[in-house]
Amino acid sequence: MDKELLKSKIKTNAYQIKSDKNVALHKHQKFDEIFYCIKGSGFGVLENEEKEMTVGSVFLVKENVMHALRSDSEMWVTSFLIPVTD
Repeated sequence: MDKELLKSKIKTNAYQIKSDKNVALHKHQKFDEIFYCIKGSGFGVLENEEKEMTVGSVFLVKENVMHALRSDSEMWVTSFLIPVTD
């Protein structure tokens, strides 16, 4: 495995999830996704369940799993898309 190639494929984002924001269920091929709550609270949503998120919590989504985020007030998260390796 080439460490520098792997590092170059990791994608980072930051999101503000407001109560009126609708994040549709979606999935990622060839990537796992890790969400880290940095402010507020909300929920990591899977097809059949929700996981509560508060500051410092992590929501892990494996490759090809439908997921979304929602908040009843406001939540800030960072996310990391990690390539799935063989």
